[in-house]
Amino acid sequence: MSLAILYSRALCGMDAPLVTVEVHLSNGLPKFTIVGLPETEVRESKDRVHAAILNGRFKFPARRITVNLAPADLPKESGRFDLPIALGILAASGQIPADRLNQYEWAGELSLDGRLRPIRGALAMTYSASRSGRGFVLPEQNAGEAALVQEAKIYPATSLLQLCAYLTGQKAWEPYSTKPNDEETAGSYPDMGEVKGQMQAKRALEIAAAGGHSVLMIGPPGTGKSMLARRIPGILPPMTGQEALESAAIQSLGSGRFNLTDWKRRPFRAPHHTASAVALVGGGGIPRPGEISLAMNGVLFLDELPEFDRRVLEVLREPLESGYITISRATQRADFPARFQLIAAMNPCPCGYLGHYEGKCRCTPDQVARYRGKISGPLLDRIDIQIEVPALPKEDLLRPGPGEPSAVIRSRTTVARQRQLDRQNVPNTELRVQEIEKLCHPDAEGKCMLERAMTRLNMSARAYHRILKLARTIADLSGSEPVLGKHVAEAIQYRRMDIS
Repeated sequence: MSLAILYSRALCGMDAPLVTVEVHLSNGLPKFTIVGLPETEVRESKDRVHAAILNGRFKFPARRITVNLAPADLPKESGRFDLPIALGILAASGQIPADRLNQYEWAGELSLDGRLRPIRGALAMTYSASRSGRGFVLPEQNAGEAALVQEAKIYPATSLLQLCAYLTGQKAWEPYSTKPNDEETAGSYPDMGEVKGQMQAKRALEIAAAGGHSVLMIGPPGTGKSMLARRIPGILPPMTGQEALESAAIQSLGSGRFNLTDWKRRPFRAPHHTASAVALVGGGGIPRPGEISLAMNGVLFLDELPEFDRRVLEVLREPLESGYITISRATQRADFPARFQLIAAMNPCPCGYLGHYEGKCRCTPDQVARYRGKISGPLLDRIDIQIEVPALPKEDLLRPGPGEPSAVIRSRTTVARQRQLDRQNVPNTELRVQEIEKLCHPDAEGKCMLERAMTRLNMSARAYHRILKLARTIADLSGSEPVLGKHVAEAIQYRRMDIS
């Protein structure tokens, strides 16, 4: 047989469309051609496949070899097509049987000695392969990740030679059966008890964790803003299986791939302030997810917020509202989810010491205004909680003993989040306008207080709705079904940049 047909998967955003790998041997001068819109990594597979076949003690056919990756108009990238191309050549040249090849889908990058290297996007490809009813063959290092798709039949392999032994019946082939540990330990996160003082900031972060709200912390250097931010994942409610699978699928598409030890751990992404807009939202010739998507169901921490390029920060506005990002290119379009919790930190002025109890600041009002003006009003309007994190008095810093541990705070945020899910199936931060009017309506005292705040502070309609959602979360934490005046009052005071 001079023709072999196998199946593999490409990556297009979160999708993994089917790719048919057709290998044909014909008479003529020896030549190896790959068609079907291959990128550089795929074109280079000719040399890897040639060396892997020879080092596996197989014969490389001295014939004209044509490999077609269909559909032809879909870009193909990565070295994942090495394995199906090599098997197709061996099957077309009669060195291995071809009758079982169409029962599986194949993906794996070959080393020169025939061993399989891990690939990117294994989770997304496995999910698509499971719906086709075929088994999925991939490198052994990706097996644990792929097994997160419970209905999938995974067949891990270490080398091309091992796979050929399976296909020729020399070895028994059993599917991968190990499942990940669903136990998540809160102790694996930094503990909030290590933070001394800052009771108001801790209270605000507890509210943010309970309702999924975004936070901006403003304070002098060394007051614990970064320390507080890195402890937020430890007070967030535990991830559900669906949330964990969504986060794992996104991270599987990233350049760092998904680490199985991070299963059911809330992502924490902290890009440097020199990051570009593409690094945040994703992109590239073949689109890949950016930091906002890699922080799916977790925390995106932007330290030194005004130091980010303003155009970079503006790309956050739409994802904060919609929860997804669409990346359009000339040849394709990719949609990535972007449901992340934004935590940002900044100094109050250029020197950083405005409001310090020792009076260190020497910045003029114009300098302070220009510094804060680096953050646009529309972006600030989308941040639910804006709080000051003041410099710690020496007494608080020297006071012995730990504070309230993360596990205790997490138990409260978990109860409050479950109350929200039982009532409306989504966290309070994702409530729509009609749901806000119905579920967050305050009592008479709260309504009067909100009207005065809207008049005096000249708040936007977006800020009005965000205050109501924040008050709803505060009421959930206190176990109150109605939204009372005290809940509205606390929510208003968290709009620090509106008040100043």
